[in-house]
Amino acid sequence: MPKLKSNRAAAKRFKSTARGGYKHGQAYKRHILTKKTSKRKRQLRATHTVHSTDVARIRQMLPHS
Repeated sequence: MPKLKSNRAAAKRFKSTARGGYKHGQAYKRHILTKKTSKRKRQLRATHTVHSTDVARIRQMLPHS
């Protein structure tokens, strides 16, 4: 049986939580920041959890996490 490999793109974007979920960083914080409000930029710093409907797909991409 071949080795199970993690999807490297997914491994860089998602981290597993203690309860079996996944967290991810927010998009839209790389460039064109002058037109975004301070409140919006501040809220984009926070990590969020992956929606429950997507967890199965991420678990398949990251078998070792």
